[in-house]
Amino acid sequence: MLLSPKYRFLFVHIAKTGGTSVRSALEGLRWRDPWYYPMFLCSRFSHLSGHRIATKLPRHAKVVAAQELLPREFFDALFKFAFVRNPWDLQVSSFHHIRRERPHFLGGHETFEDFLRWKLDPRRPYQYHLDTSITLQSDYLIDLHGQVIVDFIGRYERLHEDFETACARIDIQPTALPHARKAQDRKQDYRGYYTDQTAELVASHFARDIALLDYRFDPE
Repeated sequence: MLLSPKYRFLFVHIAKTGGTSVRSALEGLRWRDPWYYPMFLCSRFSHLSGHRIATKLPRHAKVVAAQELLPREFFDALFKFAFVRNPWDLQVSSFHHIRRERPHFLGGHETFEDFLRWKLDPRRPYQYHLDTSITLQSDYLIDLHGQVIVDFIGRYERLHEDFETACARIDIQPTALPHARKAQDRKQDYRGYYTDQTAELVASHFARDIALLDYRFDPE
């Protein structure tokens, strides 16, 4: 999550949706924001004291966390946005990311199919790096009553165009998006990773995302 009081935006960073590139493109604005420096000092003091305040929200915090912690008028005035991704494609991306950077979290499940079945097994012990990527994307966008409270939902599938739209809403010039963490060993088409059964597993687990965000296994 990236908060800018000067530019009045809140970027909600959902894992594996291009958010690292978006953060990289926007983080330079911090140095032009006079609020950044007192916010940084407050976050350091709050970290040392053990009392957390909303000067530095967690990287993958949900928008409701900011709504609960920030003053209501201030929160309502922010341009709040996030990016989402096709759930089937996201799971392939997550698999390659974990295999490349944290292979010990594979749990001995070396193929995508075996790993996905294990990952979506509710009896599996909780692991942050696994469970962040199977948390519903819609959970990051809604308040405690289930209402979407972000102002703009961009899509990974048109990341550059939607980032330009977000920049226009923030009233800044769009900067080039760096391509971070690109997997070199994955097939381009996520559909090649799935059987009918594993595709249905994802469809069932992410049913609310698929309905709200209008995704399909076979995009039109």
